[in-house]
Amino acid sequence: MPIRKLPPQLVNQIAAGEVVERPSSVLKELLENSLDAGATRIAIDVQQGGIKRLRVVDNGTGIPRDELNLALSRHATSKVGSLEELERVVSLGFRGEALPSIASVSRLKLASRAAGEPNGWSVRGDGGEQFAEPVPLSHPMGTTVEVCDLFFNVPARRKFLRTERTEFSHLHTVVHRLALSRFDVAFELSHNQKAVDQLREAAGPASREARIAAVCGRQFAENAVYLEQAGAGLRLWGWVARPTFSRSQADLQHFYVNGRSVRDKVVTHAVRQAYSDVLYHGRHPAFVLYLELDPTGVDANVHPSKHEVRFRDSRLVHDFLFHTLKQAIAALGPGAPAPAAPAVAGAEFRGPPGAGAGPGTSRPVQQGLPVGQAGVREQLHSYGAMARAAQEIQEADLCSGAAGPEGEGATAPPLGYAVAQLHGVYVLAQNARGLVVVDMHAAHERVTYERLKAAWSSGAVATQPLLVPLTVTMSRREAEAAERRRGQLAELGL
Repeated sequence: MPIRKLPPQLVNQIAAGEVVERPSSVLKELLENSLDAGATRIAIDVQQGGIKRLRVVDNGTGIPRDELNLALSRHATSKVGSLEELERVVSLGFRGEALPSIASVSRLKLASRAAGEPNGWSVRGDGGEQFAEPVPLSHPMGTTVEVCDLFFNVPARRKFLRTERTEFSHLHTVVHRLALSRFDVAFELSHNQKAVDQLREAAGPASREARIAAVCGRQFAENAVYLEQAGAGLRLWGWVARPTFSRSQADLQHFYVNGRSVRDKVVTHAVRQAYSDVLYHGRHPAFVLYLELDPTGVDANVHPSKHEVRFRDSRLVHDFLFHTLKQAIAALGPGAPAPAAPAVAGAEFRGPPGAGAGPGTSRPVQQGLPVGQAGVREQLHSYGAMARAAQEIQEADLCSGAAGPEGEGATAPPLGYAVAQLHGVYVLAQNARGLVVVDMHAAHERVTYERLKAAWSSGAVATQPLLVPLTVTMSRREAEAAERRRGQLAELGL
């Protein structure tokens, strides 16, 4: 086959394959355009998970009449004009591919009114190469983009879309992610004519924390601590959850670089290292963090979706994140006082309202009793029984032949025997290898978990109704997952 130039429509559809994966990809591009246009209010209306219709209305600067068709042409943008501007780009979008790519795989209507114009103008596209001349219409200042019948002319791509519920879940995640990046912007989201989110502008600390709670959940807000640290041309601020509020999956991790939501290996590794000493294997920290640095120190032009970035000095960024978070987390350990004063030089730590009542609250330090006092040995052996049971489950490779503390010849369990209690939190035990320190609360949780697994395997999970129902706060995604897994939860006694 000879080499030939591709037709513009095919070029746009190929680009759409990189930029437009599903309705949430469309929404991300449209919202970023609205934010770059200086919008302070954005309304999103969705039908059938965004497959049937997706409309974004903003109050930004708008697009003049003579630039409407240009906005739908490939590689046309107002955000960069030279290599120097590209190297220090501060806008969310800059490639000029989104609108023409979206228009090539949907029925699109673009309406806008710029400052100084008496009325608005609109253009329509039907998945083709050409767009009609703009027609006048009544429109407030700002822009409206309506995308209908996504992938109607690319049926192979449409087959990859999921259910309406799944696609809307992805849309909802995009709205939340951008709502966390811009507290100064109000967001409204409706689905199938039903209001889902109404996030007001959050200018002050209290309203910011209210938005954090609305997006990330009340439990995260109650267990999160504010931090702020600057140095070496970098500034890190945001909220980190106490280690006790860990997750089984990395679903509450939001990281922003100069206002752009990113997934970066350098950032992920630094955060994981900072939490490595305080989280069990398989658990994930929760955080909402913002890193600010000179735009020339980060390259956002790495991937069409702009989810990835490249740092000019990745070692500096990694070490700054690691040391800042490490010291912040150290101030949240068991028995540590609430971080009312800065725990890092130049840093500020502040907990949201109600933080002291959450599960992350430090346990009160109990007065330890000498081992020789009457009744204490029985108590310690009771704690030790919990720890030994958990240790037998987790560390079966430990030696099992050791005499007890009283000199009995009986074979000691793998953990050994409890000999003391520390701060009402830890059990100190001895075995043939030496000293073993066990968090008795964690050990008790593990024993309970293993008993539940054994009961489930035998089909005999004991259940009883609660006298007072327990209310559990969860995200919309978690609630939908609970609905889908109702039968399995019933098997577990819930």
